Amino acid sequence: MIHRWLRENLSAKESFTGKGNISLSPEQREIAQLRAELKETKLERDILKKAVSIFSKSDN
Repeated sequence: MIHRWLRENLSAKESFTGKGNISLSPEQREIAQLRAELKETKLERDILKKAVSIFSKSDN
């Protein structure tokens, strides 16, 4: 088993990326970044919606 791992490590750099990190293509990295940004933006939007709702109730 160790010999196989050593052979895979020498033949391809993507065999052992380390610490569970997956090697992503530039496109895949960009998609992951955009998804994270979208998630954060949706969270901010939801917070702002709640804030507007709270402030509009206190005006009445």
